[in-house]
Amino acid sequence: MKEEYLLTDTLEYTNEPYAIAKIAGIKMCESYNIQYNTNFIAVQPTNLYGPNDNFDLEKSHVLPALIRKIHLGKALINKDWDIIRKDLDKLPIENINGSNSENEILEVLSKYGLKRKSEKEESDIQIEIWGSGKPMREFLWSEDMADACIHLMMNINFKDIVKLDDLRLKNQEIRNSHINIGSGKDISIKQLAEMIKSIIGFKGELYYNTDKPDGTLKKLTDTTKLTNLNWKYTVEIEEGIDRLYNWYLKYL
Repeated sequence: MKEEYLLTDTLEYTNEPYAIAKIAGIKMCESYNIQYNTNFIAVQPTNLYGPNDNFDLEKSHVLPALIRKIHLGKALINKDWDIIRKDLDKLPIENINGSNSENEILEVLSKYGLKRKSEKEESDIQIEIWGSGKPMREFLWSEDMADACIHLMMNINFKDIVKLDDLRLKNQEIRNSHINIGSGKDISIKQLAEMIKSIIGFKGELYYNTDKPDGTLKKLTDTTKLTNLNWKYTVEIEEGIDRLYNWYLKYL
């Protein structure tokens, strides 16, 4: 998705509310620059992950949610209740913490997709993932995002991106002057889940619930504009997952 594609078609339904909120901010900055000669640079980041991420299973995004669920799934297989209770003491789920009974903990974990395939096989854990696993998603390490913002603030002005006088002379509209920040690479949800499973060492099964929505099938940003401004990300997704999982273990 190039910057100029923004608002050239309808927004995907499940993304519409927060997409409109973000677009409003981008357009406000753009309009201030055009009308009052301010020097705002609006950026549009891809999906971010990194230290201090949100691991709340009720509200988190896909990558930290998968890390936590697969971490708990591994502990369930190993019947390591110390790890499970430590996790829930740090981040209770629906007021269920480490002091609750095993049955209460299993019940709330089941609600969030950590289930036994069979009542007879306690160690046979299945983790539910919404959708088919086919949607492609792009991820960027949060500290790379911060570095990109600092690079733009220190080195780039709005006039370097948009030649206002030239466009006005040609009577051309000024639109979509924001800059995409991303890696320019995407990965399927299934590939992501398998990668996390391998890094954590989970031996159970991943189950894709196709009764749940997939959302937008592809959300890859075109980062040509940012690359031409001499910035590139540094953390590949596999390294980032390993870093974040180790951060999470220390956080617990």
